[in-house]
Amino acid sequence: MRRPTLADVAAVARVSPKTVSNVLLGRPYAAEATRARVWQAVEAVGYRVNRAGRALAGGGSGRIAIVVPNLHQPYYAENAERFILALEAQGLTTTLRLAPDGRSGVRAVRGETTADADGVVVFPNFHPDLLGGKAPDRPVVQFGGGPSGLLDTVVMGQHEGFAAVTRHLLDTGRRRLALVWNASESGLPDGPRYEGFLAALGEYGVEADPSLMVAGSDWDRRAPGFEAMSGLLASGAEFDAVVCINDAVAVGALRALRIRGVRVPDDVALTGFDDTDEAEFTVPPLTTVSPEHQAMVDAAVAMLVERLGGESGPPRVRHTGAHLIPRASSGVPR
Repeated sequence: MRRPTLADVAAVARVSPKTVSNVLLGRPYAAEATRARVWQAVEAVGYRVNRAGRALAGGGSGRIAIVVPNLHQPYYAENAERFILALEAQGLTTTLRLAPDGRSGVRAVRGETTADADGVVVFPNFHPDLLGGKAPDRPVVQFGGGPSGLLDTVVMGQHEGFAAVTRHLLDTGRRRLALVWNASESGLPDGPRYEGFLAALGEYGVEADPSLMVAGSDWDRRAPGFEAMSGLLASGAEFDAVVCINDAVAVGALRALRIRGVRVPDDVALTGFDDTDEAEFTVPPLTTVSPEHQAMVDAAVAMLVERLGGESGPPRVRHTGAHLIPRASSGVPR
């Protein structure tokens, strides 16, 4: 049975969802008759007033800052929208903040640029050391990345997702797998996605070839994928599949392959990661990995609401899964 929502209460009370939110949070913005009608509607539809609302009725702003590095990467834009809707369903309003580098991300977590918010959801683009070993003095949930021991964190299934997409390519007979990655300080791939890639290759007795690992100038735009793939093609290296760090990079790589007359998937299979909306509409549609965004968002919102409601204790970690979405770019018919 579907759980009643704020919108259901608003419809029965014949008011806007914002008015319902104001009444439930105890704000002085509604007439007494309207308040009575809202509470009658709450009882009629069986809506459960969440713990965040009860906590914020004491004077909080009811506002959550959603902090993302940028909005040109579909992963950030699409998940920011998921958070806005999920938090609204909890009677909370949102504000969107851009933190394009690590320092600005830390400033947002600390409240220097998010002073109007009672809590923060942050998509991290900073190293945990930048937090200086000090936990923030208000609820903050980290969405993705590795746990720092200072923040509640939702960890996506990067290792299992990358292992799954690599196995998929190997199962279709591909053996010369190129890797289009992001630039790192060491100049070499690293992290759980790369570890999942290596683990799957090892299962099939295939040795990773460093000459097929290329990186663009950035990791979350289409242009670096195009640049990295163009360089790999110019090198004359032979490969029959390309595993990209994410969908945006894969879209850029796909354009480079098409310009050079390389047929996807006939000559080279291509995969991404993130299951963005764009991936379904490339030509051919892009095989990708879903990190199960909604499960991640739901876990993050649940932890945030619990903190707003007075939950104490050490930082928690919630792990979510990932699953393969095979499409035509890897040779799988739709």
